[in-house]
Amino acid sequence: MLNCRASAPAVGLRETGASSYRMVQRMTEWTPAAASTASRGARGLEPRVLTPDSPAIQVEGLKKTYRTALGTLNLFDDLHLRVETGEMVAVVGQSGAGKSTLLHILGALDVPSAGTVYCASTNVAELNGRRAAEFRNREIGYVWQFHYLLPEFSAQENVALPLLARGIAKAEAMAMAANWLREVDLDDRRSHRPGELSGGEQQRVALARALVNQPRLLLADEPTGDLDETTAARVFDLIRRLHQSHQLTSILVTHNMDLASRCTRVLRLEGGRLVPLQAAANATQFPGN
Repeated sequence: MLNCRASAPAVGLRETGASSYRMVQRMTEWTPAAASTASRGARGLEPRVLTPDSPAIQVEGLKKTYRTALGTLNLFDDLHLRVETGEMVAVVGQSGAGKSTLLHILGALDVPSAGTVYCASTNVAELNGRRAAEFRNREIGYVWQFHYLLPEFSAQENVALPLLARGIAKAEAMAMAANWLREVDLDDRRSHRPGELSGGEQQRVALARALVNQPRLLLADEPTGDLDETTAARVFDLIRRLHQSHQLTSILVTHNMDLASRCTRVLRLEGGRLVPLQAAANATQFPGN
């Protein structure tokens, strides 16, 4: 059975699941102090003040610099981004342009070299490790190209991990996980382990896990990249349905222009900046990938 603590969402894992565990732990980690407030409700949130015209995401003058053996790499150059509440924005661009790094900064998994990054009314660029962890657990749902499900646990247990990490009682967490599996049409697969699920089913479990804490922001990094065309379309349809029904603000990184064109708008990351694109309805694949 699942064994969890507030500061560590799973223990006693076999080595085969270690890399997946580390990735999940980064997104679900929560401090004991924060977990102690969970009894106030499933979200356990402090009040936040927003004006009616506040964007969900506001990035100004973003720069990200890496020092390499060959010199300095400037990934972003005075990048600006404004995403309104309820938008579903696609980000496209060639491999190595910095799309994943941008999502990591928005999701408080990485820090900018300069600039301000406001997500869900929080300047994530100023968060320290503990506060960044609390912000991620509370406000961000993150989906990767690979599902990062823990192989030792059932689908339901995997979805419950972020709740257990926050100190939610196990019975309540498992009930909420079951509800989310119904949302992604996997009620009959909740006792199955990841190895017993298809690729599309694994990604749907990962999506349920990303949203079980009811975040305001969904960040998806190539969420359909490992799927065949038919399954990818179904997973994207599910993402869009959940985006609408749960009033999310979503940013999706993708190479698939057919899917990107179905978002509110499309931005291309090139030369360290975001450039608006006119979505082409008949496009199928972003060139250069």
